[in-house]
Amino acid sequence: MNRIKQLFSNDSKKLIVFITAGFPEKDSTKDLVLEAIKGGADMIEIGIPFSDPQADGPVIQEANEIALKNGITLLEIFEQVKDIRRQTHVPIALMGYYNPILKMGTMDFIKKCNDAEIDGVILPDLPLDESVEFCNNLKDKNISPILLVAPNTAEKRIKKISKLAGDLIYAVSILGITGNDLSSKNNLENYLAKVKENSETPFMVGFGISSNDDVEWFNSFSNGAVVGSAVIKKVLKDRKKGVVENFVKSLKK
Repeated sequence: MNRIKQLFSNDSKKLIVFITAGFPEKDSTKDLVLEAIKGGADMIEIGIPFSDPQADGPVIQEANEIALKNGITLLEIFEQVKDIRRQTHVPIALMGYYNPILKMGTMDFIKKCNDAEIDGVILPDLPLDESVEFCNNLKDKNISPILLVAPNTAEKRIKKISKLAGDLIYAVSILGITGNDLSSKNNLENYLAKVKENSETPFMVGFGISSNDDVEWFNSFSNGAVVGSAVIKKVLKDRKKGVVENFVKSLKK
């Protein structure tokens, strides 16, 4: 069974931690991922640095810029994940934008994901109607395509998205970019209830989540909470060993 499907088959509270590959140093990925796991992360998202990360706010944009200046490549990210895999069985998803994948070739990308034992792929800028073949090719290799829904996604479209995804979808908590403030709890409750009612798969929630209170609250209305910008912000402020582990521990308590 795919590790993501296995993780989300139980009702435990889940924390998903986002780390930008190649940040703050090219070879930092492994150490930060293992720190996050040691701190209690149930799943890891590894961001593929891109020059125009449309869904990301200034914090992750800065991390992208640093990683690209460090010279990180997609091929190197696959090697880093292989190295990480020797030390953990925690689910790992790659999150990025379609252009680098298209440049590599989608089938070559999927093969490399399979070789590196990557469990899922999240592509915020790949439109649903153009993603069917890519998603089915991922699923053929037992890799979960993790598709996004937003507060303005219609109920029928949530059903369609979740059916294509098959294992897990990603509910964006806000209409905007990563790191933005959350909207009112009443609006979020109504939105997450709509997703739960119409999704055929479990769903995790991300964008704007930065504290243990946030993680607890979102886990009560979904199947998992994603923390990204807040993690990257900690590393930008303090690059000492253990910063990510301690912050993830505070998120999990």
